[in-house]
Amino acid sequence: MCKERGQCVRMSDYLSIQEFSKLSGIGSSTLRYWDEIGLFSPLMRNPENNYRYYSTVQLLALNFVTSLSDLEIPLKTIASLRVERDPEELLDLLEKQEKHMDMEMRNLRHRYSIIHARRELINNGVKIDESSVSVQRKEDTPMYVWPRNEYKEGDTFIEPLSRHVSKISEYRINLSFPVGGLYDSIYSFARAPGTPDNFISLDPVGTHVQKAGDYLVGYIRGYYGQLGDLPERMIEYTKENSINVTGPVYIVYLFDEFCMKDPSQYLAQCSVAVTKKARR
Repeated sequence: MCKERGQCVRMSDYLSIQEFSKLSGIGSSTLRYWDEIGLFSPLMRNPENNYRYYSTVQLLALNFVTSLSDLEIPLKTIASLRVERDPEELLDLLEKQEKHMDMEMRNLRHRYSIIHARRELINNGVKIDESSVSVQRKEDTPMYVWPRNEYKEGDTFIEPLSRHVSKISEYRINLSFPVGGLYDSIYSFARAPGTPDNFISLDPVGTHVQKAGDYLVGYIRGYYGQLGDLPERMIEYTKENSINVTGPVYIVYLFDEFCMKDPSQYLAQCSVAVTKKARR
């Protein structure tokens, strides 16, 4: 039907673009585009109708293109490598791409951690009985403890929080993670529930861990730092159920500005490690 390089060409030896697309798994539109930019062209064109025709042997060359394309190597780079390449050049390219992907994976893990922390808190918030105070089992919870709070006369929860936020780069605080409060003891919590000794964020790269164990847990709705009668309710529960508190008090917000437009409807969870009092 036509001649190529002085040889008779049998059309039965060739695949149409649709057939080659089905065989290779590469869409016809992609094959046309790659041909147009000179990245991967058909073995021949029919001079009568300009139709593209491919050979099964081209699958090897196509694999080179798709392998690098899957690694997000720019098409322009792949096109130049098709013309001339060597192992050292490919090694250098792969090493650079590996470093780039390492950074992407760190970013993905970071975003995943934010999603996981937010989703877990919101999921807990929609299930709990807000009026309840109970002992619950908690797993290890890593977090980042902010620098110690210093309160000036008249300060509330917000003022020291704002001062810390103004130094987030210095303190390496990531505000994408939920923020809460840490109290040294149940006594400092009961004495001044609106002024935590430290702020915390549920950043998994933090060095502090709320250890797994049994915790007395209570809930309250309200603005940041407005914990109402929650300290009294929790202390009363310890007396009625003969339990001891054994560690710091943690405040985390199951619902905060991330999912609630009305600040008065933020939902705080308070937890403190407990043990049963020994019988005499």
